[in-house]
Amino acid sequence: MVTEISAEAPVLDRFGDQSDEAVEKEDLHRPHITSFLLLCLLFLSPSAPVMPPSCFGCLSQYTHHHLVVFLLTFFSYVLLHASRKTFSNVKVSISAQWTPSVQNDSAPAFSPGETWEDNHLFADEKQATLFLGALDSIFLFSYAVGLYLSGVIGDRVNLRYVLCFGLCGSAVVEFTFGTLTEWLHIYNAYLYCGLWVLNGLLQSAVWPCVVAVMGNWFGKTGRGFVFGLWSACASVGNILGAFLASSVLQYGYEYAFLVTSVVQFAGGVVVFFGLLTSPKEVGLHLESETGLSPVEADTDSHKPLMSDEEEEEEVKTYSRQCRSAQPLDELVDEPSQAISFFQAFCLPGVLLYSLAYACLKLVNYSFFFWLPFYLSNNYGWKEAEADRLSVWYDVGGIVGGTLQGLISDFMGKRAPVLVFSLAMAMGALVGYSRSPNDKLINAAILATTGFFIGGPSNMISSAISADLGRQDVLRGSQEALATVTGIVDGTGSIGAAVGQYLVSLIESRLGWMSVFYFFIVMTGGSVVFITPLLVRELRDMWRDRQALRHQL
Repeated sequence: MVTEISAEAPVLDRFGDQSDEAVEKEDLHRPHITSFLLLCLLFLSPSAPVMPPSCFGCLSQYTHHHLVVFLLTFFSYVLLHASRKTFSNVKVSISAQWTPSVQNDSAPAFSPGETWEDNHLFADEKQATLFLGALDSIFLFSYAVGLYLSGVIGDRVNLRYVLCFGLCGSAVVEFTFGTLTEWLHIYNAYLYCGLWVLNGLLQSAVWPCVVAVMGNWFGKTGRGFVFGLWSACASVGNILGAFLASSVLQYGYEYAFLVTSVVQFAGGVVVFFGLLTSPKEVGLHLESETGLSPVEADTDSHKPLMSDEEEEEEVKTYSRQCRSAQPLDELVDEPSQAISFFQAFCLPGVLLYSLAYACLKLVNYSFFFWLPFYLSNNYGWKEAEADRLSVWYDVGGIVGGTLQGLISDFMGKRAPVLVFSLAMAMGALVGYSRSPNDKLINAAILATTGFFIGGPSNMISSAISADLGRQDVLRGSQEALATVTGIVDGTGSIGAAVGQYLVSLIESRLGWMSVFYFFIVMTGGSVVFITPLLVRELRDMWRDRQALRHQL
């Protein structure tokens, strides 16, 4: 298959060399190696679902540029989440370091005795735990504010610049917070809070940008499956962060921060030099519904490029054919204009999905921030063992996001899949709250919980955000994807920020069982906010079925 080169948008050369332009044109005539590689990855994966014919048709439209964009955006967020996960994985060690040796039996294993007496921050472990919860809330509040701002900025500034600034800047702050302060023996609560506010603002620049780049490259057809697979980046990052942290934790928690921050900074440099933010940068044209605009297969596509006269005649012929089959407004690329924050907030479905995600992200991020601490504190397991066991929640989220995205593509609707999964999640939370002190049983129930909570969370933050930012009402003003993504994820982060402090407060006063009841209530809140969208989509499905019956 040969992808279209638009007459109005010729192939762009990033370096101004005519010979490079010919190379780019030649790239468009190559076989779609991306389709082959993606199919290989999917079928070699033990958890890969069976793909419908529509997904094969969708994959056949992709070029090797799509593979590069998929991998670069995927691994950029993997590295960000790996460094973010480090903080939650070393909470026990940090809590031990911040309390005096008299109150903490594990103190001598982490630091010389005089350091404890001179530099401890808190009188006991309970105060340290409350402060850790406050740091989580501080991070998420600043992250939420940053998401609202970075989404608007991402629609107006080159996405690659914003993305790399967030990755590299966050890496420097995390190195300072976890490694430099420990090496210099600087223990100051105000410094920690200030650094974590800055870290939240910098990290907020990443997610709207990567979703916007993916939305630019991948059309609506098959988006649920592609974004469901791609949104596993957060869970893969959690797994990577857990293993990196547990592997160097024996040398001190500062080395966990060191490893993840260095790797994240290197990833930001790679993204800066390698990422293409839009198909227009290589002369490809993306239609909103079907992805890349296909043209008829050319049996001579492997031959040298046409002469200028032949190419001009081909473009004129194909333009006449398209004009007879499609409306004129789909053929003319109008200059994109960014919409305002308020206009994006008022788009259909944005408010309800944002509120639903606020409740759901509270639960999802509570597992993210507190699961290793809970396993170590509640069952008495070693911190490194708790870190490794916690990855099963993310494994369930990876499978859940991919399968549920695929099912939503089959149905053509998202809300029914979300509501069913969230209803099952409430039952899974009840089961996990009563999990016995057995690692195998705990891992199985944890993976099930991750499937029904992490899956919907991944769908809302990626595929549904992309759907909302590419609605038909935005024709002629397409620069809204990053803004909408920032609104949805920012609102979700506000809910998560409030939740992290509430989790530490409820646990300290009422115990972990009350925390799980709180999670169940919040999951039910997500269902309540999605219900109007569910009713509307069920009506549409019923109306479509009735129309089909009348036609038959």
